[in-house]
Amino acid sequence: MTMAAAAAAGFLPSLAAFFPPTPEAYAFQLRIFQYFPLVTISQWFSSYHPAGKTSLPRDRFNIPGRVAWCLMELVGPVQLVYILARLPQQQPNIVSLSSLPLWNKIAAALYVVHYFNRAVVNPLFVAPSISPVRADVFLFAAFFNWLNSACLGAWLVGYRANVEGFNTVPVPSSSSELGPVQRILPYVGLAIFTIGMVGNILSERTLWRLRREEAHRRAAAAAEKDKKETTTTTTTTKKNPYSKVYVIPPPKGLFRWILYPHYALEWLEWFGFVLIGTAATTTTTTTTTPPIKLAPWLIPFAKLAEKLHLPLPLPALVFVLNIISTMLPQARRGRKWYAEKFGKEAVAGRSATIPGISFL
Repeated sequence: MTMAAAAAAGFLPSLAAFFPPTPEAYAFQLRIFQYFPLVTISQWFSSYHPAGKTSLPRDRFNIPGRVAWCLMELVGPVQLVYILARLPQQQPNIVSLSSLPLWNKIAAALYVVHYFNRAVVNPLFVAPSISPVRADVFLFAAFFNWLNSACLGAWLVGYRANVEGFNTVPVPSSSSELGPVQRILPYVGLAIFTIGMVGNILSERTLWRLRREEAHRRAAAAAEKDKKETTTTTTTTKKNPYSKVYVIPPPKGLFRWILYPHYALEWLEWFGFVLIGTAATTTTTTTTTPPIKLAPWLIPFAKLAEKLHLPLPLPALVFVLNIISTMLPQARRGRKWYAEKFGKEAVAGRSATIPGISFL
């Protein structure tokens, strides 16, 4: 059944309802996106991931790495800004971008800054090389970012999820009505987000610096070997000398305990984003959506928020759980790759992302 036919049958909103999302389309997207962890289960049982270290060197469906990363990561911030600017023009009770409360603006700005770094700074200016990305991985990542930014954007502008079975916290008419916990949480979240983002960037830069140093070492060794040879040989130089040059990070800093600290620190970023979201949820004019039944793994968080009399920043919470569920098996696969390439002794005592748990 096509999307148009399904929409006509009442199974989902029309295509136009998603650009920007109506309350019905937003509820539909959030209902689907919260079950994304089920999709990632397959990653634990498969080594298929044609990107990065495990990319396919020759495949007709490959997309150049820098192009792929730039485009698929730009989907998120571009749509978020589009929704923030466009949705107030189409929905009642939705304030304009300039009138958004401070914490809503901060949350939106942090999301855009994070993805600007991932989509523009890293692939175009910092990364020494980026392996090709197969088209299916590219489309999957782009769809993830589209769905995620749709949920986050509509939420930040003022959509309020009507969660079945849970009492929602009343929206205060002013920030002065916030409780002490609600007042301090966004500042804690901002500090956590900043620490996570800075650590994430520094960890990635360390890995890229190590790759550059190794490529230079290999080039110097090859030049020295050429000098000692008595016969003239013709060598072929790769266009990018850093392509497919990998090293295992030495056990220093966070790399002493885990091989993918940039993953763990990104999760820390988005945990801080969730805490910021408790303020973003409570300080904006809202439009209530159709009922949304929570996925089972979200219920404990909803109960905790209800017990603490905090609003539930559902899209932000769904986001952080989704990225953990997809990045954790990737890190586990990466640890196995390190062990196969550099030997089990090189990774001994180090986990993938969670210190002390070798499996993770």
